[in-house]
Amino acid sequence: MEPQPGSVETRVAEGELVIAARGRWTLPALAGLDPRLAAIRPEGARRARFDLSGLAAVDSAGAWLISRTRDRLQKEGVEVRVEGAGPAQQALVEKVLAVGVPPPQEHRGHHYLVEIVAGIGEGLIHALRQTRDLLDFFGAVVIGFFRQFVQPRRLRPISLIAHVEQTGLNAMPIIGLISFLIGVVLAYQGYDQLRAFGGQVFTVNLVGISVLREMGILLTAIIVAGRTGSAFTAQIGTMQVNEEVDALRTLGLDPLDVLVLPRVSALVIALPLLTFYADMAALLGGGVACVLLLDMSVSQFLTQLGHAVSMKHFLVGLSKAPIFALLIAMVGCFEGLRVSGSAESVGRLTTQSVVESLFLVIVFDALFSILFSFLHI
Repeated sequence: MEPQPGSVETRVAEGELVIAARGRWTLPALAGLDPRLAAIRPEGARRARFDLSGLAAVDSAGAWLISRTRDRLQKEGVEVRVEGAGPAQQALVEKVLAVGVPPPQEHRGHHYLVEIVAGIGEGLIHALRQTRDLLDFFGAVVIGFFRQFVQPRRLRPISLIAHVEQTGLNAMPIIGLISFLIGVVLAYQGYDQLRAFGGQVFTVNLVGISVLREMGILLTAIIVAGRTGSAFTAQIGTMQVNEEVDALRTLGLDPLDVLVLPRVSALVIALPLLTFYADMAALLGGGVACVLLLDMSVSQFLTQLGHAVSMKHFLVGLSKAPIFALLIAMVGCFEGLRVSGSAESVGRLTTQSVVESLFLVIVFDALFSILFSFLHI
């Protein structure tokens, strides 16, 4: 025999309003019970009693109806008791009655200025927390390097060589092509501007100095941030989602030694080499353009380039490479270790790592420019 659907009966006995619950007070019965309970009035009674002895079943939706009706009657000055339920039903009803029905929230108008200020404040707080966490991670990386120096057995040469190949050797085609084309672009743009002043020959100076001091390292760092930094975040983030990082800790291995330090070391080694390669490719592209535009021979181009640039310009650009490599690798690994729970988190933090890496590279490049200008280098 199927249980009766939920129903409610009311009567007044000896000045007390009795509300008798019958059948199943569950979610499917909510639509039928709600209007009946809303229509109940005290009818002069100062006391009311919910009689739950006839309940066949009750869930949180039914208990919520009881709680809402009790609260409404109490606001009308009626003393309400709830009794008669079985042990399991009584526990659920008491828990819902203790929580009560939340009051309706007041609708507040939009204050756009306040929302803008609040958004700026939230963004600032997030940036400060991110900076703090990144500095904390940088400290852990530095300590890890010192620990490897003291305990060489922690070094992982096979992993280091593999990452040097992935971050350096495999990146040479794309970096070489883009650097060559940038050299051509600089030569053509410089030629068009200097021709108005009759100084076309100084196109060689423009190409040489801009490539060696800025464009070579900056373009290489940007490409590596988009290619290698994002790969670091995706690789470590996927390991986080698959709980492989937790497995390393269970085996007694430090993820910093196994995952982070080999990647950071590899990029610090590879990026200066890629920068030198990018400089040569850009100078080659600029040289080809200058030979075609200025109708000069290769020896004349090399002679003018030798007069225009010195070892100082080459070392200025190359000195930035290890710092940029440290920033890119550290941010990539940091965001990878922050991944949690889902593939969506991997994608979001991979994008975030690229943005943060590019931002830090540009900021530090500007600081280097100010420093070198102040030192007259």
